[in-house]
Amino acid sequence: MTDGMEAETADSMGTETTDAMDDSGIPTDPETAPRASVDRFSEAAGTLMIRTEDNGLPAPDEPVDFDRGPFVTHGLGPDGEPVTYYNFDVQPTAPAPIYVLFREGEEAPVEGQLNVIDVVPGDEGYNDFWQVHRVTVPTDYEANTATSPKDIGDAGYEVSATETLVNCPVVPDGSSASMRFDGGDAGLVEGWYRDRVVSYFQFTEAPLATSGGAVPLSPIYVSFNVNPGEDGGGPPSGFVTEAGGDRTHNVVATLPGDAGYSPLWLVNVYDNADFGSVSDLASAADAELLASGVATVNCPVVAVE
Repeated sequence: MTDGMEAETADSMGTETTDAMDDSGIPTDPETAPRASVDRFSEAAGTLMIRTEDNGLPAPDEPVDFDRGPFVTHGLGPDGEPVTYYNFDVQPTAPAPIYVLFREGEEAPVEGQLNVIDVVPGDEGYNDFWQVHRVTVPTDYEANTATSPKDIGDAGYEVSATETLVNCPVVPDGSSASMRFDGGDAGLVEGWYRDRVVSYFQFTEAPLATSGGAVPLSPIYVSFNVNPGEDGGGPPSGFVTEAGGDRTHNVVATLPGDAGYSPLWLVNVYDNADFGSVSDLASAADAELLASGVATVNCPVVAVE
């Protein structure tokens, strides 16, 4: 590992674990292990989606139905094709580490072993985007003996950071998001967070890799019912939609399969007075731009008509 990677791994693995940690080296059964609490809508976790008394966002640990508003948006592709994408709020460009265990000499992850993370929404350094760290364990390693980065560090296992990124939002158990591009698996996956079990989605509509150590970005152009800078303007006012429908004229610059596609979008806001004239990427770029690069949001494309 590089010196920087060693420091990153040491910092992560030095985090105090919960009382549930098993120091005996005996595997832990995920079915009977305690579950971590997950809240995506606290002030610590959310940016655009923060729970209030009025907005009805789900409570901590309450399953979230991402197939309803405000978590799903219908917009346009670069050539004007109708697209649908989920909204997982603002995410940073610095990925968080996820640890995937491989027995020495094997190329497939240890069967039955849950991947290991050290942050959940609301924790400093959390990101829906994870940089895969490959952990090499002995040939006699038993699945789920390691249930935290501390376990991995204490055991002295070799850890190497790869360039591979995965988009896996951590969500309360029982949450649902049924759509995937090209019909990919929409089920929840379980992982370990400090000796507790967490659930997360996987979005695999395009392979992702770090760019200069960061999550790559792709542009999106959006317009709001009230322009930013005006009273109640920007995200709180909601996106402009076509009369009698829910189709926005938010335009993504790339689609899965395109060079440069990324589900982490760099948001550019255009004047809502130009909403009617925006029908594709070219017309969005010609609209009056009110603000550029205002946020980076995780919005994986899940359907293109």
